Amino acid sequence: MAAVDDVRNRPARVAASSSEDADMVRPAIPTAFTLVGVTAVLYLGREVFLPLAVAFLLTFALAPMVSAMRKRSLPKLPAVIITVALAFMAIGLFSFLVATQVSTLAQNIPTYQYNILEKVRSLKEMGANGGIIERLSGAVERVGAELEKGTRQTSTPTPEAEPREPLPVEIVTRQTTIDTLKNVIVPLASPFATAGLIIVVVIFMLLEREDLRDRFIRLVGYSDLHRTTEALQDAGKRVGRYLLMQLVVNTSYAIPITIGLWLIGIPNALLWGMLALVLRFVPYIGPAIAMLLPLLLALAIAPGWSLVLWTAALFILMELVSNNIVEPWLYGSRTGLSPLAIIVAAIFWTWLWGPLGLVLSTPLTVCLVVLGRHVPQFAFLDVLLGNEPVLEPHTRLYQRLLAGDPDEATDNAEEFLEERYLVDYYDRIGIPALLLGEQDRQRGVMSDEQRRKLAASAQALVSNLDEVAQEEEDEEEEDADGKQEPGPANGATEEIDTPDLPDGDGKTLLCLGGRGEIDDAAAAMLAQILEVQGAAAKTASHLALESGNIGLLDLKGVDAAVVAFLNSRSAAHARYAVRRLKRAKPGLRVGILLPKPEDDDSAPMKADAVNADFVAESIAEAVISGLADQKAVPLKATTGRLSRKRTRPKAAATAKA
Repeated sequence: MAAVDDVRNRPARVAASSSEDADMVRPAIPTAFTLVGVTAVLYLGREVFLPLAVAFLLTFALAPMVSAMRKRSLPKLPAVIITVALAFMAIGLFSFLVATQVSTLAQNIPTYQYNILEKVRSLKEMGANGGIIERLSGAVERVGAELEKGTRQTSTPTPEAEPREPLPVEIVTRQTTIDTLKNVIVPLASPFATAGLIIVVVIFMLLEREDLRDRFIRLVGYSDLHRTTEALQDAGKRVGRYLLMQLVVNTSYAIPITIGLWLIGIPNALLWGMLALVLRFVPYIGPAIAMLLPLLLALAIAPGWSLVLWTAALFILMELVSNNIVEPWLYGSRTGLSPLAIIVAAIFWTWLWGPLGLVLSTPLTVCLVVLGRHVPQFAFLDVLLGNEPVLEPHTRLYQRLLAGDPDEATDNAEEFLEERYLVDYYDRIGIPALLLGEQDRQRGVMSDEQRRKLAASAQALVSNLDEVAQEEEDEEEEDADGKQEPGPANGATEEIDTPDLPDGDGKTLLCLGGRGEIDDAAAAMLAQILEVQGAAAKTASHLALESGNIGLLDLKGVDAAVVAFLNSRSAAHARYAVRRLKRAKPGLRVGILLPKPEDDDSAPMKADAVNADFVAESIAEAVISGLADQKAVPLKATTGRLSRKRTRPKAAATAKA
């Protein structure tokens, strides 16, 4: 009847699922239009929004300094003024030093031309006698000759027409004094005006920080006060900590770079160190750009190649030290962004706002991730840009099994098993993944082909983990012999709550699927764990429980049988399976493995209700109960419809008499 009800309710369930998917898709369309509109506004109004973005991020970076001064009983206004003054004095000094170094470099460029020509000449000599450079230069010369020849043919005058010489034309534009001043003063004054605007905005943001927070909360609404508070704290903590710690990391990176470049003889070492400090705010791309410029200069100033190699070695060494020692020691990777998101964000903000957008790309994207993490309408930003897993481990496993990819599923399982036991993996990830498949099968959204592919992939996953199971079995034997201290397998930590499983040496168990191929996969997982515990485990398909096949089962020497069901509404099937197995071999202990999804609040199945010796909700419980030294529960007498039918004729005859 349960199967009939599933078939009858399948169209309604499919319709409900389709409506839910439609509800999820509808909000995405307005959101996409909103993002396109916001991007267009940011691009067209970049002259306004870029200073505001810089001021916004500087406010996050300077807010902890203001708070520290306030804690020392300094009034708010002096604390803000001192903090902003120190910050912009540092920025101004940095800009002045960079400008001075660039001017010096520009004056020395002509002196580097000879070395560049010498290196080109040496490369050409290395490629002589049919070398690559010779071939390339010859090809370029031939292409140029063909183009020049074609130009002469098209420009040759006809005999009828006499060639005319072009008349020289000179365009003279007269500018007034006001135009001249405008062309000179405006470009010079524009950076200072932008800097002044940023300073004023930062001061007012720091002074009105509490008021801006309250206004933002009022706009969001009091109903989401807890969410708004958490978002503000998260944004301030992530962005402020990232900027300050990244500044410390970049400074500790730039100082050795500057000293090293000065020692090996690279001119303008201070300039390259400062550029490395700024460019390293751009992850992945920035350090490469910072290294490229000194490499080109080293190529130009020295006739040999040793200076280039020393420069490259210096940058590579500092990258290794910074990435593996300094950054993990100070703050680690806490931006909350995935590596791909950082690259895409760098491309997007560079296109939007130019080089300054490249420097601001990471902190601005961190703000977007925080927005998506706490505002439901923008949750897709956290999914697209965040570094946290978007799928739970069992959901990810189910997707891989459904796609018929047990190899990737095995790779993920091996990562999990580096610190945990195989029984933990099956109980926490493997069985929940199969439960998702069983739920989809009951809802009618899984085809027969998908069901078979899921079951086959799960069986392949179990086979791929045989090596891990053998390692755990060997460790169990070593623990039993006293050769090593008992401990977690594969480096697992003591904090993991793994139940102590009994030794199954000398026992034989049979694991069967209950109603379908997915149940067979669950039985295979159970059998593998039993083998890890030293027991001899056999497996059989769910088809073996049919009335015509039960007699073909080899139950000789089997101490217990465990039937796996993933459908919680399988009480009748479990009862018939237990009865058939106990009739096939009297005295056989028969148990039921019936795991339940987390959202299933139904009452657990009772062992005496199905005449089973035990009912387990996890593989660990099934192993403990299956290996227990207990006598089998005797098979109850049948008091069903057949017995009542046998008494009816006699009762009817008595009544007739």
